[in-house]
Amino acid sequence: MARYTGPVCRLCRRETTKLFLKGDRCYTDKCALERRNYAPGQHGQGRGKASDYGTQLREKQRMKRTYGLLEKQFRAYFDKADRMKGVTGENLLVLLERRLDSVVYRLGFTSSRAEARALVRQGHFLVNGRKVNVPSYILRVNDVVELREKSRKVARINEALDGVMRRGLPSWVELDRDAFKGSLKTLPVREEMTTPAFQEQLIVELYSK
Repeated sequence: MARYTGPVCRLCRRETTKLFLKGDRCYTDKCALERRNYAPGQHGQGRGKASDYGTQLREKQRMKRTYGLLEKQFRAYFDKADRMKGVTGENLLVLLERRLDSVVYRLGFTSSRAEARALVRQGHFLVNGRKVNVPSYILRVNDVVELREKSRKVARINEALDGVMRRGLPSWVELDRDAFKGSLKTLPVREEMTTPAFQEQLIVELYSK
């Protein structure tokens, strides 16, 4: 599956908000946005006020880049959310949070979604006792995500788990640190999706044109 492989700090600078793409570094003063809080490029500091379309486009780019998706993938999620009952924007966020790589990240096994995606692809995780190496796999309520036995001594995973309390766990997941497993307790709660905060209605307006 295609993915963005360029420098990620410039993505945060372009969106002028932290997308938390580099894990723990994003929480320190080494964060590129802390040092240069303006868009990259020669004219980064001279950008004028965005139009309504520009504001909607930037919001779509922010969400797409936060979850590590390309345009075709993101649009497919939007179309699926639009066909579901309920509010399209909220449906979209719930779908993205139910991806296996997002749940692995939320449970604290990794410090970034990019790292979660890589570890899932490498086959480090089981879902309900079966190996799943597809980051886009959509979890259902009560599905159990478990780190494989041979992967439990991986240093970066243990380091991420040790720092999970600092980052915090959302209410829709439950972690058993000692057993290296966790579960999706309920569907993700919109009110808790605040890192970063999205205005999903702007994306609905953009795609509705």
